[in-house]
Amino acid sequence: MKKVTESDSLYNDIHQFSSIEIVSAMNQEDAKVAIAVEEAIPSIVSLIDAAFEKLKLGGRLFYIGAGTSGRLGVVDASECPPTFGVSPELVQGLIAGGDGAMRKAVEGAEDSPELAKTDLKGKSFSERDFLVGIAASGTTPYVIGGLNYAKDIGAGYGCITCNPGAPIISASANPIVVNCGPEFITGSTRLKAGTATKMVLNMISTALLVKLGHVQGNKMVDMQLSNEKLVDRGTRMVMAQLNISYDEAKTQLLKHGSVRKAVNAHKN
Repeated sequence: MKKVTESDSLYNDIHQFSSIEIVSAMNQEDAKVAIAVEEAIPSIVSLIDAAFEKLKLGGRLFYIGAGTSGRLGVVDASECPPTFGVSPELVQGLIAGGDGAMRKAVEGAEDSPELAKTDLKGKSFSERDFLVGIAASGTTPYVIGGLNYAKDIGAGYGCITCNPGAPIISASANPIVVNCGPEFITGSTRLKAGTATKMVLNMISTALLVKLGHVQGNKMVDMQLSNEKLVDRGTRMVMAQLNISYDEAKTQLLKHGSVRKAVNAHKN
């Protein structure tokens, strides 16, 4: 199988490029990513709808990956609690080699399908949950092992890859394939493939948490008030919804702990 993610770059002699040539060429390549993601929208929607069936009944969403793919999953999962006010248990990211692999590669971890099974068992992953395997190349044994385990126990499962025809696709009930073409630097999937993966993860987590009711109108009404910027944002939301002064809105917000709770308390 010829991997698109390993195809030769369209650019030769990059080592001789000036700064403007490097940046301009990368920008031209990045412009192709959104188009590739758009073409994958039907499969993205299918995965979201399948995952929602699990989450609305109390299940959890898990991402699993290695290297850049794993890191992106962990990042997306870690941003859900502050953005949507959900428990850290609801969306979780697993990376081959454990948390230490977020900063430093753990050699050989991605080559073990059994390690994925062990990691998922450690999180009490069950048939109620949904697993998204992330692998730009679509061949990572760790990720495929996790998907096979999800299938074996009756959990929901799908994948994100940038390599059409990859083994991970046949291992997934809900595959998402984003064909970004060759990377600017041959095989460097931290570039376009990484950008595409982040875009798809944004769609998955945002759509699911909107559908679960954590956004009202266009506002993050359950966001955590973890800094002054977010307190100010929340205060202005309460002001707008209740037509009260800034100071009164801030008092109500801090008293009740979220925009939703402050507004509901005032209305009741």
